[in-house]
Amino acid sequence: MDKEKSFPNSTCEGHIKMAERELSAFILAVRELFGPEQARLSTEDWLDELELMDSPHRATTRDCRAVTVAASARLANRVTGARDRRTPASSTDSKLSKILSSNCFACALLV
Repeated sequence: MDKEKSFPNSTCEGHIKMAERELSAFILAVRELFGPEQARLSTEDWLDELELMDSPHRATTRDCRAVTVAASARLANRVTGARDRRTPASSTDSKLSKILSSNCFACALLV
């Protein structure tokens, strides 16, 4: 009986750890490529997207990656808009590609 009671908690803990790893990897990449301010904004975007999920308590790796893709899209819109207001540059596009190319699932969603 104790195993049945502990199963949901261990599953929930596993989902939380998975989401933490996904968010951490995403934010580290954003910070490295775009700096701390974009990393802060992207953290907020990621958490907002997580809240928009239909059933966050049953999150899977696929769901967390979908959250990352959605937050990446927000980042792309933000930095592309800022770039368009300044001067044209292709480095932003290649930086976003680096974030997404490290995640095969993200690439599959974008295709």
